[in-house]
Amino acid sequence: MAELVDEYFQPGWRSRRIECAACEWRGDSRGMSLQPHEDLSEYLCPQCEDILLVVRHPDIAQVRAAAAAGHPEALEQLALVEEYLRQRGSEG
Repeated sequence: MAELVDEYFQPGWRSRRIECAACEWRGDSRGMSLQPHEDLSEYLCPQCEDILLVVRHPDIAQVRAAAAAGHPEALEQLALVEEYLRQRGSEG
């Protein structure tokens, strides 16, 4: 069964070692195959393609909260979103 990561900015989910129940492969998310979707990403076993991790993408409120707490990745994401919104607003 896939492990669910509800809080994208929680520390350690990328480096946590997981064992595939189907084929016994062991590793972390960096060794898995990424399947991005609109609201979440699935991380698949590189050997048998079973889904090992399901990671929910953060909404803007979660990004802002994590950025306010000083999370480096959230700060980067927030800057990109704000720049996009500025550019979009100047096109109108």
